[in-house]
Amino acid sequence: MTDLPLGIDFGGTGIKGAPVDLDAGAFAADRAKIATPRPATPEAVAAVFRELVSRFPVSTSPVGVTVPAVVHHGVVGSAANIDDSWIGTDADAVFTEALGREVHVVNDADAAGLAEVEYGAARGHRGLVIVTTLGTGIGSALIHDHVLVPNSELGHLEVEGHNAESRAANSAREAEDLSWEEWAGRLTTYYRTVERLFSPELIVVGGGVSKSWDKFGPLIDIGTEIVPATLQNKAGIIGAALVATRAATEA
Repeated sequence: MTDLPLGIDFGGTGIKGAPVDLDAGAFAADRAKIATPRPATPEAVAAVFRELVSRFPVSTSPVGVTVPAVVHHGVVGSAANIDDSWIGTDADAVFTEALGREVHVVNDADAAGLAEVEYGAARGHRGLVIVTTLGTGIGSALIHDHVLVPNSELGHLEVEGHNAESRAANSAREAEDLSWEEWAGRLTTYYRTVERLFSPELIVVGGGVSKSWDKFGPLIDIGTEIVPATLQNKAGIIGAALVATRAATEA
């Protein structure tokens, strides 16, 4: 295996990583996974990262890390789904010191969105592409001509007096036992709001529920082309490795 960047997806239950071949947009080895520590403080997570990295050949290439949070220049600015001790932490610096390799942290939806544009469902599209992930909440990524506009947080748009993700996330479908048709109606309302605000060229829908696209996707009634994501759970790791490599090159 040549010297390749590593992508790490830091989630609420598991931390997953793999070296990434950025020419192919694919894993260069089987993904490794370790349970997320409790509590998931920066120090505890850094220790897991060291164990994860040790499972792959020694490398000096950069490491990209997804986090479920707003990220500004490597500093974590929110902690809705992670330990509060992350707020204000320079995660780039903490992980770079822990791993002895250049590390760059990126919002998880942003990483997945960038991967879908470069290698997945939006490959070859120019202009504004919006990638959304439907899960516990609604994650989003805005990419214009292959350039990421970070931390968009479109799941928190106000739609008909509600925080959008409280009504249209997959968790709302499950909690309220909505039919696919009922949920598609809510998604139509949500995506029409996104259309009016941003006029995108393409909308990509990811998250685990996108595997059931045929049950709800064709029922979403909007003017913009809308398609399911194709990279599934590989997108975050691939996107993180891409972000880290670009950041290292620019530096």
